[in-house]
Amino acid sequence: MKSDYSYSVSVVYNNYPWPENPSEKQVKAVEAAGQKVLDVRAQFPDSSLADLYDPLTMPPALVKAHQELDRAVDLCYRPQAFPSEAKRMEFLFELYEKYTAGLFEKEKPKKARKKAAVAD
Repeated sequence: MKSDYSYSVSVVYNNYPWPENPSEKQVKAVEAAGQKVLDVRAQFPDSSLADLYDPLTMPPALVKAHQELDRAVDLCYRPQAFPSEAKRMEFLFELYEKYTAGLFEKEKPKKARKKAAVAD
């Protein structure tokens, strides 16, 4: 297997840190919005994902469904919208750092041992 990025049903939600304490209502809103994305995709059975997600021809209903999903997910993290994509990424990286703090111990550099003098 190559070392390229790999995405699958079993790991896609592990690619970013999930919010710390989403409410049941927030989780259900994300599930409903995710299902809506799938339902809108199903309206285009003859289109491939490449067709559906072409930025020039993406169906407006799919764009809207994704915007609603993004909004539902964002509200799980904080009550106000992120002002930019960069701020969202910054927030997610900070949360990842918080989640992983202490998981990886730093190795202490090994001191080079002095070789014993060899008698001739």
